[in-house]
Amino acid sequence: MVVRNIDVISEIFTPTPQKFTSFLPTLNPSKLGFNRSLICGFCGFYKSPIWVPTRPSWRGHCPSSLSVHCGINGLNDDGFYIRRCVELARKAFGFTSPNPMVGCVIVKDGKIVGEGFNPKAGQPHAEVFALRDAGDLAENATAYISLEPCNHFGKTPPCTEALIKAKVKKVVIGMVDPNPVVAYKGVARLRDAGIEVVVGVEEESCKSLNETYIYNMLTGSPFLTLRYSLSVDGKFLDILGDGVMDCGEYYSRLLQEYDAVVLSSSLFGEDFFVPASEEPGANQALHIIIQKCTSSYQIPQVINEFTGNMVLLTDSRIPPDMAQQGIETVVVDQINLNVILDYCNRQGLNSVLLDFRGNFSEFEELAKEGIEKKYFNKFVTEILPVWNGCSKMDSLMPLKSLKQGIEVINLQSKASDQSVVLEGYFKF
Repeated sequence: MVVRNIDVISEIFTPTPQKFTSFLPTLNPSKLGFNRSLICGFCGFYKSPIWVPTRPSWRGHCPSSLSVHCGINGLNDDGFYIRRCVELARKAFGFTSPNPMVGCVIVKDGKIVGEGFNPKAGQPHAEVFALRDAGDLAENATAYISLEPCNHFGKTPPCTEALIKAKVKKVVIGMVDPNPVVAYKGVARLRDAGIEVVVGVEEESCKSLNETYIYNMLTGSPFLTLRYSLSVDGKFLDILGDGVMDCGEYYSRLLQEYDAVVLSSSLFGEDFFVPASEEPGANQALHIIIQKCTSSYQIPQVINEFTGNMVLLTDSRIPPDMAQQGIETVVVDQINLNVILDYCNRQGLNSVLLDFRGNFSEFEELAKEGIEKKYFNKFVTEILPVWNGCSKMDSLMPLKSLKQGIEVINLQSKASDQSVVLEGYFKF
């Protein structure tokens, strides 16, 4: 069973009721200097902080030292450099899970002398790349970091020790890491070493950058998003718009952003091609195919090259052709969101996309459960240029008939080829 609400083992956190708009617990301002509010932003790929100076050529993921003065037009402030950290961190969009995206900038005498970001899980952190980039210029400089530096040995050494060894004089941090192993310990270590530390600069942007990581750390459950398509007259459609799976388009980016995507077995006809992100070098989401015993749909014997990144979740017998193809099959007593989220959590997955396509009956109970039990965090709605008025039945009626109304917040839109994509958050 997925744990939907847990007490975070750290004295700086005070658990709150499970509401998306307050999924970050109340933080003790006397210790952290935090803004208590949380304004969750749109997907990272729909917005990017402004970076005024022209960016020079890059050396892989570590740029050459920048001889750029950033005092132009009043930009020489802590917020500007943290926004630059966020922009750098987004370069690893879709590559760092289950770890967060982090960016770091080293500034000396009003000049950026080093930059770096976490390229992917298991590799050196942003601070290490930025300090390498700055070299000896890091001494007596200010380090700007979007997330609190770690102070423990994991797959990499503590970043706090790297900053201390480099003799930086000041560290500005966007937000404290909600991971209890890290939380505030990095700040304390730096201050104990005599380094000035400022916390909570551009905090909301930093929270928005890693919303799935934060949610998972504070609840013990994956971040869950509902995606579905509608006609312009509000009818459910089981198709995607033209071009949305192309590189740079919203659906391709979703498959890169989310650790797992849940699909209906009814989509798998002989001509069906398993959806995959077209982003360059993208990590591919785990495809969880749900097949209920009441379903007459059978997954074909030949599936494309993503069979190694696919799991069949079923409440019926194991199809023999699945074993022959080497596809993992998980048999459960009942298919529901608790089972799906629990499986993903045990696999170390931070985020799950429930892709509402195919046979509606396979998803109807999952959608109702997600709303009634307040499991959904976010939604993505694609509105296609189709008028579906001739439909005999409104397949969304079971959801529309739910007794409770749901407020949505931070609603934003984006054009994607001929479709319009709406994205927002549920406020239960």
